[in-house]
Amino acid sequence: MEYIVSARKYRPMSFDTVVGQSALTTTLKNAVKSGKLAHAYLFCGPRGVGKTTCARIFAKAINCQNPTADGEACNECESCQSFNEQRSLNIFELDAASNNSVEHIKTLMEQTRIPPQLGKYKVFIIDEVHMLSTAAFNAFLKTLEEPPAHVIFILATTEKHKILPTILSRCQIYDFERMTVANTIDHLKHVAEKEGISYEEEALAVIAEKADGGMRDALSIFDQAASFCQGNITYQKVIEDLNVLDSEFYFRLVDYALENKVSESMVLLNDIISKGFDGGLLVQGLAKHVRNVLMAKDAQTLPLLEVSQQQRERYQQQAQRCPTPFLYKALQLMNQCDLGYRQSSNKRLLVELTLIEVAQITQPDEGPASGRRPRRLKSLFKQLIRQSQPQTAAPQVAAAATANQTKETTRRSSDGVSPVAPSATESPKPAAAPQPKVKLGALGMSWNNLRNMSKAPKMNILPGTMGAERQTGDERIQFTQEDLELQWMSMCNRMPQTLVGIATRMKNMTPVITDLPKVEVVVGNELIQAEMEKIRGSIQNTLRMYLHNSGIELTIRVDEHREEVKLLTRGEQFEELTKSNPAVEKLREAFSLVLA
Repeated sequence: MEYIVSARKYRPMSFDTVVGQSALTTTLKNAVKSGKLAHAYLFCGPRGVGKTTCARIFAKAINCQNPTADGEACNECESCQSFNEQRSLNIFELDAASNNSVEHIKTLMEQTRIPPQLGKYKVFIIDEVHMLSTAAFNAFLKTLEEPPAHVIFILATTEKHKILPTILSRCQIYDFERMTVANTIDHLKHVAEKEGISYEEEALAVIAEKADGGMRDALSIFDQAASFCQGNITYQKVIEDLNVLDSEFYFRLVDYALENKVSESMVLLNDIISKGFDGGLLVQGLAKHVRNVLMAKDAQTLPLLEVSQQQRERYQQQAQRCPTPFLYKALQLMNQCDLGYRQSSNKRLLVELTLIEVAQITQPDEGPASGRRPRRLKSLFKQLIRQSQPQTAAPQVAAAATANQTKETTRRSSDGVSPVAPSATESPKPAAAPQPKVKLGALGMSWNNLRNMSKAPKMNILPGTMGAERQTGDERIQFTQEDLELQWMSMCNRMPQTLVGIATRMKNMTPVITDLPKVEVVVGNELIQAEMEKIRGSIQNTLRMYLHNSGIELTIRVDEHREEVKLLTRGEQFEELTKSNPAVEKLREAFSLVLA
């Protein structure tokens, strides 16, 4: 017995058996019942949704000699029998993909002149009509506009935008919809029962999602899965056969992200990649999964889930555990990763960073709130660092702080500056309970250094605030020319945006120590000097502060050695040359030369 694939074996033979196009089939049946038929129809939509099938059913119903009350063909008259046996002379099918020239269309137009031998109409079905050339469209246009009374054209295409507007305006246009997952599952159940194949509903749901709205694709995948599963279609065998990532991975990734389990997410990502799945497909699938979880949080959006009933219940259970802000932020991160995946040179690292960020969404902030929260990658392993440090970390940090304080006191004493004793009115702070802390000595830092950095005065240069900056006391620490130039450049980099012009000019200046601690800056003209004089007090106090010398005095003067150079003409240049070198004049006279 000859084997016939399911897409052909279970092809609809009547309007009632067409799946997912109830509005269109109802319209066509009513047209057959009323006899109000147009001369041209255009069926457009994605592949595998029933365009050509509906065109054949409609053509058979038009020529049926005894149509039913619902507008269906009777399948008993001579016209219906000849169509079923593929010997009808009133219905012609043309594949425009291979017959797209002007000659093919002219041959077809010649056949329209011959009236039907049986029935009322001659029906011409032109499939993939968008493949016709422009010349063929123009040759077809006149006949389509005023065809004979016994001719009906049915055009089918998947790309309506490629058809000329003059063709579209002469047709009744029917837009076919994509098959929903529910309709596809129901039809696959019907086919499985007819074939005597056992199945799991989740397996059929995977096939329906893989088909992406095409019934023909769904039936082809169904045949493939039935051959692989040998008559028992299960979920595990289907995802193995179709190389589809199990949805269980997505559920586990979301659970790990809610619990901030980064290590488990990285291990699971490695398992997924080791199975041969691409990181980009993982990100796309996880984004779709998070979207489904978001839809499952509200009863109004629950019908938007195109999944089986069992999967829908799982989505609802996970949606109850997921906060809505977490889902919004996760979708945003997944979308950013999807956009940058193709341009990334290290794709796996991009996916890993995205999963780490998703796992940090529910983690509480560690610092004060700011307008834009940076990526917090370092704090993820804080607990691991604390656990790995010994309990004696606090005494070691205290000892390091005491040693640094002792060194600071010794340095100030050697420089002639008396150390500042603590005030008698200050009361010692109660010691906090010892807690496990991270030892920063290995990082080249100490708590004392961190306190000094946090208490360091900040640069504040503003016009009109001379003398208002924080003073440094009576410090007289010596400094070198290199120290002066370093602090000068640092000051220019810290100047506010309002002084960016003068800051740029100051970067090209070099302050010079004239008589320590006196400093002089030479500028190019009086205009720059006037601008710098406005903020001279701020500049001077800033240098005192960062060079630890309160005796610094800043002087700004204009370069007096600059002289204006007079531009000479060629004649004047030659005269100057002859004065300094008389031989040039003799050479000119000997050869009778003239200055051009």
